[in-house]
Amino acid sequence: MAATTHTVTNQVPPLVGHDVFATDRVLSEAVERHVEPGVLPVALEELGELGRAAGSAQAQEWGAQANAHPPVLRTHDRYGHRVDEVEFHPAWHRLLGHAVSAGLTDAWGRPAGHVRRAAGFLVWTQAEAGHGCPLSMTHAAVPALRTDPELAAVWEPLLTSHTYVEGLRNPREKAGVLFGMGMTEKQGGSDVRSNTTRAEPLSGEGAYLLTGHKWFCSAPMSDGFLVLARAPGGLSCFLVPRVLPDGTRNVFLIQRLKDKLGNRSNASAEVEFDGTWARLVGEEGRGVRTIIEMVAATRLDCVVGSAGLMRQAVAQAVHHSAYRDVFGGPLIDKPLMRNVLADLALESEAATVLAMRLATAYDADTEGERAFLRLALPAAKYWVTKRCTAVVGEALECLGGNGYVEESGLPRLLREAPLNSIWEGSGNVQALDVLRALQREPQALDAFLREVGKARGADHRLDAAIKGLLTELADLDGVEGRARRLAERFALVLQGSLLVRWAPPEVADTFCASRLGGDWGAAFGTLPHSLDLASVVARARPAVE
Repeated sequence: MAATTHTVTNQVPPLVGHDVFATDRVLSEAVERHVEPGVLPVALEELGELGRAAGSAQAQEWGAQANAHPPVLRTHDRYGHRVDEVEFHPAWHRLLGHAVSAGLTDAWGRPAGHVRRAAGFLVWTQAEAGHGCPLSMTHAAVPALRTDPELAAVWEPLLTSHTYVEGLRNPREKAGVLFGMGMTEKQGGSDVRSNTTRAEPLSGEGAYLLTGHKWFCSAPMSDGFLVLARAPGGLSCFLVPRVLPDGTRNVFLIQRLKDKLGNRSNASAEVEFDGTWARLVGEEGRGVRTIIEMVAATRLDCVVGSAGLMRQAVAQAVHHSAYRDVFGGPLIDKPLMRNVLADLALESEAATVLAMRLATAYDADTEGERAFLRLALPAAKYWVTKRCTAVVGEALECLGGNGYVEESGLPRLLREAPLNSIWEGSGNVQALDVLRALQREPQALDAFLREVGKARGADHRLDAAIKGLLTELADLDGVEGRARRLAERFALVLQGSLLVRWAPPEVADTFCASRLGGDWGAAFGTLPHSLDLASVVARARPAVE
């Protein structure tokens, strides 16, 4: 029936049917910069396919369905037997299957693997972020398992497989598996050394029985888990399979699923171990050292995932403003809105460039790059994940009331935004880890300064910021209370250096003027009005044919 009271006009078409990778100039330039020429054509082809899928109406519908129908815990079957299974909507499995087939759990053994995977993770996060958790855990388990070559030989081919196999059964009968992680306990939180889960050795080599709990167990439907427990020799790392080699279910008692702010499509559980079979990974008493490589890899995914959320929010804001007419012209051309959009685009570009630079360090895997990561990674995780919530909130406001309703997709992004800052150690944990790196590993600061020094002399505000950072480091009085300030400065100086080297002049100039030079207010949209903000916004616009 035709409307009789009004006609619908000035409504923005949905941002759908576009290549999320190719229309992200910052990301595509980073891939071209960091992937060697011999591998680049293959990388661009695979990322283009993933980008088109991420921007499709089908993937957007999968994301909406997976969040509208959260996972459901089924503790028992109809006969009263414990099964401890988590049931997901079919859309979740389609998202996860597409991600696995695109290689988002496969980085450690292929050329430029971390850059290609990070770019893909950033792209596919924009379709739906919740299922990124099992992807991240599975990818990150590889370096921890490599401490035991025998275990790695069995599990690594399955973890890096491009085949997603739904359901629990003997891993030796599957073409691919997923992993989760369990460190946090009720009494400890980030203080994992207060964990009380006990590990009692069995007669078989490396076999133990676990008794205890995990307050947050990631991805409880996975095939295996890396967990911490207290063995006779101290806190140790263990592999807990859901299905044992003889095909029987391991004791893995899921007490409940967390009712979370966001990340609704993903399951996070409270789990009890009661005579649960486990295999030691690494040496007794060195559990934190063994699992720390897994933790570090998830840190990078927190940075990359936040960059993806920011990019999607900014793309939606710029797209909306380009099509929305107000006061006689396109919203995107209004000076004040242009300032807001440029400020948001700047934050998104800085996050993406930093995330991709960290991924290249993983690919290089040299002593110098490992030292660089030791300081740059916690600083980046601290800063980028914190900026995410602010960026998404401001981007939502660009759409006004239309952004506040669920159909826009922005509320889901906003609920998701704080997660990466909390996951794997919240802000204080990251800031204190920056201090730990400075105090225990002087080569980390040397590597960081060599990196930012590559842009020395190119911008006086960057030079001044580097000098100011060194001045702060010279005064260690009350340094723990200043840890967040230091982490922030490390991240901003590094972002400034990367943008000065690789971004267009108008982007680098605006970043240095605002973030490093202090010509900026306390809210978005307070950039110096005399800069070329229109070019910054145009660079961030996703082109839709």
